Amino acid sequence: MTTTTSRIDVEQAAPELYRAMLRLDGAVAKSGLDPQLQDTLKFRVAQMNGCAYCMDMHARDAVAGGERPERLYVVAGWREAGDLFDERERAALALMEEMTAIGDHGVSDEVYDAAAEHFSESELAALIFLNMTINAWTRLGVTAKLTP
Repeated sequence: MTTTTSRIDVEQAAPELYRAMLRLDGAVAKSGLDPQLQDTLKFRVAQMNGCAYCMDMHARDAVAGGERPERLYVVAGWREAGDLFDERERAALALMEEMTAIGDHGVSDEVYDAAAEHFSESELAALIFLNMTINAWTRLGVTAKLTP
């Protein structure tokens, strides 16, 4: 049986843990990574994890931040999207996807090295933390059955 009723309000049930997550998320947001890139990557990870709540939020944030909607429409097919995504964005998307599906095959040297070629060490660390936080949020959203 499927329901659209939320299961738990984690902010209320575990306020200290929720605030800690917000602090980490805020620190990642201020890491120096392009905010538009962050929103696009968050949207893609939310897609992969099937979190409608997060997809809705990050699509809106991305468009408000200047992202073109047509890029969001095809971000799941970024490899086949021609020149809609540049090499730096492609490297970030590949890293996000492999980290999100880490149990399937880990993060390949090829994908990691491509990201390291396009991002400084501090940016690369920020990408890793971005992936960690958005995966945590989407898993919370899916488990709690949050809806847009």
